[in-house]
Amino acid sequence: MPDVLIALGGNLGDVRDTFDRAIAALCADGLVRLIARSSDYSTPPWGVADQPAFVNRCIHARTELQPADLLHRFQDIEHQFGRDRWSERRWGPRTLDIDLIAYGDLTMDTPTLTLPHPRMFERAFVLLPLAEIVPDWTVAGVRIADAAARIDGAGIEKLPPR
Repeated sequence: MPDVLIALGGNLGDVRDTFDRAIAALCADGLVRLIARSSDYSTPPWGVADQPAFVNRCIHARTELQPADLLHRFQDIEHQFGRDRWSERRWGPRTLDIDLIAYGDLTMDTPTLTLPHPRMFERAFVLLPLAEIVPDWTVAGVRIADAAARIDGAGIEKLPPR
């Protein structure tokens, strides 16, 4: 069963509760098994500044699903939690965003999915939570902990447990 890295983000509603319920939905049938979850992080908006701060979390899981099937599951769960990708502003406010960051050591580039995630090394809100749970995981020849140490994490704050 491949190991996968998944990033969650949102800035509308009770985001931390949404994450908990979304992860439960993701793992409900046993085809995705949670291995570890990061702390939650408060993150300044990225891309569009005039919106509330985001909350971000990453998880490490194992799955029996193929990458495209996992992506479809993410999109179904996002929709269940009120996300409408077709009417939202790019990088704008959202209840839930789920991204597949890495699927084992698979490299792929299709019209709907690129692995590993093409912008993961530009995003402290992904690297800092990942470094907490999988510091020695290597993506494209780079250790997560090393990438996190090099990125500017200004404005990102680890939230206390609830």
